[in-house]
Amino acid sequence: MNIFDIMGPIMVGPSSSHTAGAARIGLITRHLLGSRPAAAELLLHGSFAATGKGHGTDRALVAGLLGMQPDDPRIPRAFALAREAGMELRISTAVIRGAHPNTVILRVRDREGRALEVNASSLGGGRVRVNAIDGMECTFTGDYPTLIIRNEDRPGAVAEVTSILSRRQVNIATMQLYRDRRGGLAVMVLESDQPIWREAVDELRAAVGIVKVTYLNMEGEE
Repeated sequence: MNIFDIMGPIMVGPSSSHTAGAARIGLITRHLLGSRPAAAELLLHGSFAATGKGHGTDRALVAGLLGMQPDDPRIPRAFALAREAGMELRISTAVIRGAHPNTVILRVRDREGRALEVNASSLGGGRVRVNAIDGMECTFTGDYPTLIIRNEDRPGAVAEVTSILSRRQVNIATMQLYRDRRGGLAVMVLESDQPIWREAVDELRAAVGIVKVTYLNMEGEE
């Protein structure tokens, strides 16, 4: 436990879980997409759906999509700013089986047609967890530079990825493996102690059997 678990993050209120966490979820989604969304659909679950409007959860999510941090004083004006930016918004509720009470599914698309679906939860104190991307399970917080690699489920895939990162002097802090079925698509989630070189990401994207590589670094440029 650190001081932020006790006091909460620096934020525009009223709630660290419903407002600050929601803004961070939106911001992570923007970074994962790689650009500002031109259209966004927000599906609020559980407590987010029941009390989110009063806590400003919907505005905070949109503010994050616009690139705002949880302490940005413009968060209460997020809807108006989204309209000015030409962002199409749809906000509704959903029941997500087995999900944390503060969970949202964000479906976003940018002007180039790139689309992304993110399932994420706000855990309290401004801390968040991404649960799935495009329907594929993967768990990470966004607190560290993170690679999300979708690949063909075949022998040697993990060794090839770790070999590329080793050659590029990238130290892996944590690694998680998921797959939809044997021989189908798999997901690797790797967190690093330091930012990951662009050359390493490009080499991973070019590797045989790699379907998609997404790099998330909340401290770096989008």
